[in-house]
Amino acid sequence: MTLFRNVVFIAAIAGLVAGVVLACMQAFATVPLILKAEVYEQAGGGHTHDHAAAPAAAPDSNAMSSAAPMVAEAAAAEEEGWAPADGFERFAFNVVANVVTGIGFALILVAASEFAGGIGNWRQGVFWGLAGFAVFTLAPNLGLPPELPAMPAADLAQRQIWWTATVVATAAGLGLLAFRKSLPLAVIAVALIVAPHIVGAPQPDSFESPIPEGLHHQFVVAVTLTNLVFWLVLGAVVGLVRGRLTGTAPGLRDSFA
Repeated sequence: MTLFRNVVFIAAIAGLVAGVVLACMQAFATVPLILKAEVYEQAGGGHTHDHAAAPAAAPDSNAMSSAAPMVAEAAAAEEEGWAPADGFERFAFNVVANVVTGIGFALILVAASEFAGGIGNWRQGVFWGLAGFAVFTLAPNLGLPPELPAMPAADLAQRQIWWTATVVATAAGLGLLAFRKSLPLAVIAVALIVAPHIVGAPQPDSFESPIPEGLHHQFVVAVTLTNLVFWLVLGAVVGLVRGRLTGTAPGLRDSFA
């Protein structure tokens, strides 16, 4: 029971630190771009996404690795209901959303690493963080790049299905490459990683948008870089806290064995 309590504690600390770091980076890197896009959205007559009901999210939730393929769609809720005011209120809600999301990702990272023997130090944590970045941000964003307000998008349910399948396939492929030294399994791993992109992500009927291409490009770059730092911080803090808290405690794999 102590091991599971440690897993939750480690994830909470890492998610808190990484979530706050991400929110601070977003305040300078991505939120200003979202605010610019909202100006184009209002000038263009409003929201242009194909779907009607997207869950409200922090300004950069899609940036969280596309963790929810509807990045920045919280702006759509502006005409549909309450939304935090610009400034400190928006920043505060963004911090809370990122911390909660960070804790969730940290739980996944800690649990997966414990089954593999555990993260021994912050250096190992950085490599696990890179893996998390590849699985939850890089791979999904190749097919579903982060969106700004007023940008067209395919059906939400289809995007969520593709995003989930891509994450699962990429994680399985990287796991086989990292922990199974076999040529046939390596071929299967590569096939798993490539398959979602061969199938292709769902696309909108039209790509017409009032958002300038340069602004969207800046947003994609900013989202990618901020999430890279988020995952590096998350992995490093997990390794650091686990090393201080548990020392050489066995991972879940050894405990079950």
